[in-house]
Amino acid sequence: MSNENNSNTIDKKELITKDLMTVPNAISFFRVILITPFVAFFVSKMYVAATITIAISGLSDCFDGLIARKYHMESEFGKIIDPLADKLTLLAAGFCIILLEPIALPLMATMVVKDILMIIGGVLVVKHGMIPPKSAWYGKVGTILFYITIGVIVLMAVFGYVNRPLTIVLLSVTLAIELFSFINYARVFVKLMKGNKTT
Repeated sequence: MSNENNSNTIDKKELITKDLMTVPNAISFFRVILITPFVAFFVSKMYVAATITIAISGLSDCFDGLIARKYHMESEFGKIIDPLADKLTLLAAGFCIILLEPIALPLMATMVVKDILMIIGGVLVVKHGMIPPKSAWYGKVGTILFYITIGVIVLMAVFGYVNRPLTIVLLSVTLAIELFSFINYARVFVKLMKGNKTT
């Protein structure tokens, strides 16, 4: 019996290791690492470097999903770290945008609260032994639009161009998509929790 238990333990460790050691997961970790230099560049008003950093983060976000699907590297851990990297990046970018454009505080605060709630929801799903659902199309659209919005705002800062109406419009459209995404993910979360109670 002890040998079987040891064998099962080893198998689980091997599965976890294989699950972690994938190219898409490494890219997601890379995106988390990029958050620190992005904030440092932004706070130091090195907007060109900040733009390049957020652009690399956005492009890598597209590539990790493509690689995972094309080469069948999708993993359970990837379903957690990928959206987590998105949320952490959004929180950091939200902080930076508020520093640059205080008028955007209400919009960014709403987006930040939404993402914090989604992180809490994801933690609860994992805590109950369930696997978070894959990112849906509306989640990806929201993420892409978010990167475009942040990129445009930072580029305006690079050239010293101030256009607050444009900033508010971009943030409002992004917020609308993000809220639509949140409502749909909330429905999925409720279904998962209800299904878990009945099992």
